[in-house]
Amino acid sequence: MGLRGTRGILDPMRGFEHFSLSREPAPADLGNVIEGFWLVRWDLGGRPSFEQEVLPYPCVNVAFEDGRFMVHGPCTSRFVARLSGAGWVLGAKFTPAGFARLARVQMRALVDRVLPLEEAAGRAPRPADDPASARAAMLDYLAPLAGGDADVARVNALVDRAQDDRSISRADDLARIARVSVRSLHRLFEQFVGVSPKWIVRRARVQEAADRIVCGARVDWAAIAQDLGYHDQAHLIRDFRAQIGSTPAAYARRCASR
Repeated sequence: MGLRGTRGILDPMRGFEHFSLSREPAPADLGNVIEGFWLVRWDLGGRPSFEQEVLPYPCVNVAFEDGRFMVHGPCTSRFVARLSGAGWVLGAKFTPAGFARLARVQMRALVDRVLPLEEAAGRAPRPADDPASARAAMLDYLAPLAGGDADVARVNALVDRAQDDRSISRADDLARIARVSVRSLHRLFEQFVGVSPKWIVRRARVQEAADRIVCGARVDWAAIAQDLGYHDQAHLIRDFRAQIGSTPAAYARRCASR
C-alpha cells in the first residue's frame, strides 16, 4: 500500500514494516452510514510487540477484535494500537454521523471510549472466525439501515466541508454555510457526531499537515500555516504539538529517518 489512504496513521512507513492495511469501500446502499471496511494483519515473527500511533478521524469505528465487536468512539487524542504475535482486526469505519443511527447512548458518551457494541447499540452481530465472516456479519447487522437519512446526510456533508474547505477556520464559518446559529450547529454536532465543529476543523488541518510531512517534500511551515487557514506559524505548531505530541519539525525528522 502506498501513501494514499494513510491519513491519520502517524509515521505510516514505519508501521507498514510491521503490519498490512487494506480497505474496501462501503456498498452503495450503506454509504450514508459507513465509509467502508479496513483490515489490518500482522505477523511479528518473534519480534517485540509494536505500537502504532493513529490520529483518528471524527467518527466511530466498530472493530472485530479478540472475539468481540468493539466500538471505538471519536478519539480526541492520539490512539495507540498495540500489536504482538500474529493476528488481524477487521473494522467498519462509520461516516461522521452514521453511528448515531445505531447508538442507544448519546454520541458524546462515546467520545474517547472503547466499549462492546452491544453496550453502545443494544446488540451485536454474531462472532466471526475470519475477516470475511466478520465483514459479512457486519453487513447483515447494518442491512436495516440501508438507504438515506436526511439528517445524517446533512451532518456528513457539513463535516466533509469542515475538513476540506481551508477557508473554514472557526465554527462561525461553518454555521454560516449551514445557515444556522453557532449554538444550533454545536447541538447538531453533539447529537450526531459527539465532538464540536471547531475540534473537527483543527483535527483535519493537523492531519493534512502531517500528510504533507510524510510525502517528504521540502516544508515551508509559514506557507503551510497560511495555506491551511492558520493565523500564523506558531498557531499551527501549537495545534500540531497538542495533537501529535511533537513539533512538526520533530515529526518530519522522525519520518525522514525511515
